[in-house]
Amino acid sequence: MHQTQLLKPFTYHMKLTGLLMLLVLLLGAGCAGSYLSKGDKRFEQEQYERAIEFYKQALAKTNSPGEVNYKIAEAYRLSNRLAQAEPFYKAALDNKYRKDNVYFYYGLALKAAGNYEGARNQLQDYVKIGGTPALKAAAAREVENLSRLSEIQRQSQGYEIKNLEALNTEASEFGPYVLNNELVFSSTRGPGKEYLGNGEGFLSIYASTLSDSVATIRQLNAVNVEGIHNALATFKNEGQTIVFARGNEGTKKGRQNVDLFISFFRSNAWTEPKLLSINDPRAWDSSPAFSPDGRTLYFTSNRKGGLGGHDVYKSTIDEDGRFSDPENLGPEINTPGNETFVSVGADSTLYIASDGLPGFGGLDLFRIENGKPVNMGMPINSSGDDFGIYMQTGTKGYFSSNRQGGKGSDDIYALAKSGRKRVNFFVDGTVYQRREGAKQQTRVANIPVVLQDETGKKLREVKADESGQFTFSLDTASTYSLVAEKPGFFTARQRITTVGKMPPQSELPEEVNDVRLTATLVLSEIVKEKPIVLENIFYDFDKADIRPDAAKELDKLVEILNDNPKISIELSSHTDSRGVDVYNQDLSQRRAQSAVNYIISKGIDKSRITAKGYGESRPVVRNAKTEEQHQRNRRTEFKVVRVQE
Repeated sequence: MHQTQLLKPFTYHMKLTGLLMLLVLLLGAGCAGSYLSKGDKRFEQEQYERAIEFYKQALAKTNSPGEVNYKIAEAYRLSNRLAQAEPFYKAALDNKYRKDNVYFYYGLALKAAGNYEGARNQLQDYVKIGGTPALKAAAAREVENLSRLSEIQRQSQGYEIKNLEALNTEASEFGPYVLNNELVFSSTRGPGKEYLGNGEGFLSIYASTLSDSVATIRQLNAVNVEGIHNALATFKNEGQTIVFARGNEGTKKGRQNVDLFISFFRSNAWTEPKLLSINDPRAWDSSPAFSPDGRTLYFTSNRKGGLGGHDVYKSTIDEDGRFSDPENLGPEINTPGNETFVSVGADSTLYIASDGLPGFGGLDLFRIENGKPVNMGMPINSSGDDFGIYMQTGTKGYFSSNRQGGKGSDDIYALAKSGRKRVNFFVDGTVYQRREGAKQQTRVANIPVVLQDETGKKLREVKADESGQFTFSLDTASTYSLVAEKPGFFTARQRITTVGKMPPQSELPEEVNDVRLTATLVLSEIVKEKPIVLENIFYDFDKADIRPDAAKELDKLVEILNDNPKISIELSSHTDSRGVDVYNQDLSQRRAQSAVNYIISKGIDKSRITAKGYGESRPVVRNAKTEEQHQRNRRTEFKVVRVQE
């Protein structure tokens, strides 16, 4: 009776609690589903910023965090914010979301975030595990491009850059062009309707007179139309003719096509902008740039028949102002990726931005030399998007970037050739191996070599060539380690530093100078039970304490054990023959154990190292008479006793 009376309300309470919990779960799932549905709708309409807001609300309540994180990442990627997509691609993978392209785009996002080694590893794995043929091919190209970063660093031309803080805002500013001592540029800063693709305003074209601290800015109202993007102006006829790109309402879903428009300054006013005949109504045509003589218009387009996403085209203009059929600049310049933001310098040098050529970020800036693109190097290029360059002269100009440290999503930077002569540091090395009993060491072909920083962090990896030779570019005033590994051999390691190696400016013969250091990595064969003497391990008389000078030498053994995690060793201590045998045996054991304790204190697993004192029982020099001979017998050694398979 009492049990029934007690259990009944308890059971009722449990049922009620369960129903409430179920209701909460259903309501949560319903909310998540509603936010997800709203996000999907905005995503389909390319309103990525609104989609991200809904997806993030869904993320807090969803039972499918992998999928929602993936959708957030895609929205960032498709609105040109790839670096911001990186943690969401990672979260998607961590939550076991396995859609094929997430592996590929995660690799690109790692690159955009400046994690080149992580990007290369991720994309290499993608090439191995499979995927769509197109993405696999793109991943393979990107791996090849990333492997050339050291080479690209040599091409840096010693520019200095400066953010135009007086002009830039929290909005986007990009696409600089200098006309009549004014800087013409594109920006989302203006008041008015919000562009739902990225949450910023619509693009308009501005002009600014710029000093070091104050920018007087005006809109080019004659060509700007509210609620549609207007950007990337180029001029000819001393500013009397303008060509620019304008967003054009396309499909019912609100997709923005882009076309080129032209306007003429006549009777102190600009004519109504008209579509250029070279536009393809099914494609994005953008990024126009006149040649200095005004007879050629370069532009970019993703029209059918190209070599990749966006390609660079040109059209010549006859005396009557008619434009010829566009001509693709071909595979020497265009790639399966995107070549865009074309410009032409005062000396007729062509400049482009590309994500299909080897570079540091999403878009890198390139100068066309002898018909081929040359990366403009750091600091002009970064892990972000660097694009929209305008060179006033051969030594100064402006460009656009969304790199870290700017004021807005895109900023305009000034660039100028540095007056200082530039030094590029390199290390040229060779990898050898030494087998037990061999008379000579031999070169090791095609072996990976890793460059580490002072903390042991992996910076880059290259493969030695057929003759065992390799090269890394280095920073100034930095210290590195070069590391090579091969099964059956001790890991080879050598430190290299550029600290104190910078020559005086007066001793530099060229504008850009190479300083080349050399390195030799020797892989020694692991032979079990072979004693290896540790040099300069000394103890105070009749003591086993580790002296500071001995600690430095034992640190080298710690490094060997860290570099070769599969080996276990015996560390032994030996005395000379002077003194009582039993005492020498005890002293050597205490010294060996003291050394082992020191090594264990540095993080080495105690199961990998054994202390053994041999006293005077294993002399190197029998019947030693001189102090030098006694010193050779007083030694500390180690030998490999086990190698884990």
